[in-house]
Amino acid sequence: MNKKLYYIHDPMCSWCFGFHPAWQKLLALLPDDIEVIYLLGGLAADTTEVMPEKMQAFIRYNWEKIATQIPGTVFNFDFFTRCTPRRATYPACRAVIAAEVQQTGAGIRMTEAIQNAYYTQAKNPSDNDVLIALAQQLGLDTLVFSEALNAEITQKTLIKQVQYGRHELGVSSFPSLVISNKKQLTRIPIDYINADSMLRHILYAIA
Repeated sequence: MNKKLYYIHDPMCSWCFGFHPAWQKLLALLPDDIEVIYLLGGLAADTTEVMPEKMQAFIRYNWEKIATQIPGTVFNFDFFTRCTPRRATYPACRAVIAAEVQQTGAGIRMTEAIQNAYYTQAKNPSDNDVLIALAQQLGLDTLVFSEALNAEITQKTLIKQVQYGRHELGVSSFPSLVISNKKQLTRIPIDYINADSMLRHILYAIA
């Protein structure tokens, strides 16, 4: 297919979580000749340091803002008292890759599982044990998943996706949509409410 729609996201991006319903509606509307490609953005690299209070406050503010601006979006703020927040989304990104390698389509299901665990169940997807438990819930082989989670090849795959999004597609914020048509790249404005408006931009770009 010459027409490719890149969806650049991060499983621990709160705006991506809010965008999920509109994204699902857009997927249902897309013409069959458009190939959808998921790319991980990699918001934050690995760290063992506790997230500073100022950053925690900023993230809570963002959650409140998203819940106000995107109807139906609900966050569980117990996360900040039940968990030890770390500014690390690479583990969750690697979990998506490890799931997809084991089973086609499992990467998307892992992303949704991570979002549900993080935002509604107040669990920390920066922790390997949480990610392994999610893999078990998805019916994946947890031993194979555990080995792949922090494998060098998985990290290299993640970095390759991150760099492609940044350098080839010019994306630095998430979620982002980029349509490629005959090597011509067009950024599609994100609409968190109306999938039809995004579809119109896509159809115009490929006309």
